[in-house]
Amino acid sequence: MPKIVDHAERREQIAQVTCQVVATHGFEHATVARIAKAAGYTTGMIAHYYDSKQQIILASLRLMLTRIEDRLTRRHSSGAPDLSGVLAELLPLDAQRFTECAFWMAFWAQVPADRKLRRLNGWVHREYMRLYARCFAAHWPASKSWPKPVRDTVLRSVVTLINGVTASAVTSPADWPATAQLAQLRLQLDLLREWAEAKQPRNAANA
Repeated sequence: MPKIVDHAERREQIAQVTCQVVATHGFEHATVARIAKAAGYTTGMIAHYYDSKQQIILASLRLMLTRIEDRLTRRHSSGAPDLSGVLAELLPLDAQRFTECAFWMAFWAQVPADRKLRRLNGWVHREYMRLYARCFAAHWPASKSWPKPVRDTVLRSVVTLINGVTASAVTSPADWPATAQLAQLRLQLDLLREWAEAKQPRNAANA
């Protein structure tokens, strides 16, 4: 009896291996041949599932976003006590998340010079903002009453913070252990919340 192949699982496996190859060798050196070798497939097998390297990268981006959303959802469902506890899932605090973050950085490095990658990055950014907004609404419910410009500024600042800590931790891991990453996240969230609340109209702040 022929073996039943789970094609969706195989696609995901290729995307997963691609993240590891990109994180280890960089974007330019993550060739289809190298991805195929790491996955234990032929290049022909890879071509059966993906028409180009860019399609593989897109699949990898989608996989990373799905995993991030799953982790944030699980963290929220488990009753994480504060926003920092939820957003910590986005930081390279362990080996798997370090690989994911290294993949993101390799991808970002290619974005300025490639129009198609810029479009992909725009989509990624919108998806990230959607996830951040959900986290804020759930864990900082008072933020719903903030003026939209204030709320948008805080969201953008948090994105910048996460990206900055990620870049620092990936490039200088010895200087950015998990404790330092978490301390910086908590500090900046406290400062942003204090700033946002100070921007509230007096009648809203006293309501």
